[in-house]
Amino acid sequence: MTKNSVADSSVSDNGAGAEKGRKYRKGRIWVRNREKILVAAEEEFALHGYKGATIQKIAERAGLPKSNVLYYFSNKKRMYSAMFDDILARWNKVFTEIRPEDDPAEALAAFIRTKVEMSQKYPLSSRLFAMEIIQGAPFLMEHLRTNMREWVRGRSDVMQSWIDDGRMAPVDPVQLIFLIWSSTQHYADFHVQILMVENKAEYEKRDFDHAADFLVDVILRGCGLESPK
Repeated sequence: MTKNSVADSSVSDNGAGAEKGRKYRKGRIWVRNREKILVAAEEEFALHGYKGATIQKIAERAGLPKSNVLYYFSNKKRMYSAMFDDILARWNKVFTEIRPEDDPAEALAAFIRTKVEMSQKYPLSSRLFAMEIIQGAPFLMEHLRTNMREWVRGRSDVMQSWIDDGRMAPVDPVQLIFLIWSSTQHYADFHVQILMVENKAEYEKRDFDHAADFLVDVILRGCGLESPK
């Protein structure tokens, strides 16, 4: 931002209200551009891997100048890390908010259905994460040791409280999280295998609806719960 633009933003014919409005609009643009960059990054990294992807190509895919992309992310490594932060937050948001007083069946069903929906809407995200883990998590190792470990422990503690209260069968909460992650992401990571086995050219929405219904029913029954109506 130039000195003139800074000065302009501090003076307004309409007073503080207009100034606040300008800041709000700037915030929306910042969020929108950041999202465009991360979507482009997912596509570029999925096609060419971390080594093959370039900031220039990501900028072109996002429809932004390279200098703008570098304003948001100073280097490729920061962009790669931010991309995975967004992916993991998107996947786990609904289960992040669970509490001991919540209904176990409703909370688990919502988590499973959301994860299946993410496989439908963002298959590249799931494949990128799988590729990173298969390669030994060179960029995500610290995240796995800290944020993800803490997240799993926190969710496990809530599920253990449900078990201790007799509201859920005594299953291993950590293994249950692994099961939900793997079974729901399977529909994105192994889509070619699934389509070939089922003799289909592409997925349809009803395929994901059926998969979600199936997983909710089977997993919840294994936890001694009934599927929510």
